[in-house]
Amino acid sequence: MTEKPAPLLIKRYASRRLYNTETSDYVTLEDISGFIRDGREVQIVDLKTGDDLTRQYLLQIIAEHESRGESVLPVDVLNDLVRSYMGGGASVVPQFLQASFEMLRDGQSKVMENMNAMNPMAKMPGFEMMQAQQEAFMKAMTGGLGTGWGASSPEPDPDEKDSGEDLDAIKKQLAELQDKLSKLS
Repeated sequence: MTEKPAPLLIKRYASRRLYNTETSDYVTLEDISGFIRDGREVQIVDLKTGDDLTRQYLLQIIAEHESRGESVLPVDVLNDLVRSYMGGGASVVPQFLQASFEMLRDGQSKVMENMNAMNPMAKMPGFEMMQAQQEAFMKAMTGGLGTGWGASSPEPDPDEKDSGEDLDAIKKQLAELQDKLSKLS
């Protein structure tokens, strides 16, 4: 079993500025959100007290995304979360959420593996391009869940294009794929 790398240490100064100890520069919540999307674990610590503030800042990132209309959590789920905090005794919600996200990551990995294995479409012209687009789509839809939160990801192929292709390139590839599919029909 591979060891998880140490989390990226972010220190919060008394001025509430956040300092990335790896790069020796100040970062924003959006920067931290980017680190997490890229699969990095972070730990945010108050410089003066040593208190771990990670949970507080992660919740703040989620709240900001939700308030900008990037809603991921349905209102019913949010209500259930509030109830779990208000109910007496130990809640099963944290364990349930953790198990659910682990299942999601595992399921996503298996879907991607199964696309490669025993697929008669793999011999179809343009299949690799379609598969790359599906992987990019899955990553975009899950916010990088397949590579974040402790999941392992395969080493990138140096011959592959960067997954950060712009929208125009993806549209062009999709048009080319649709053209090829229409010619096969």
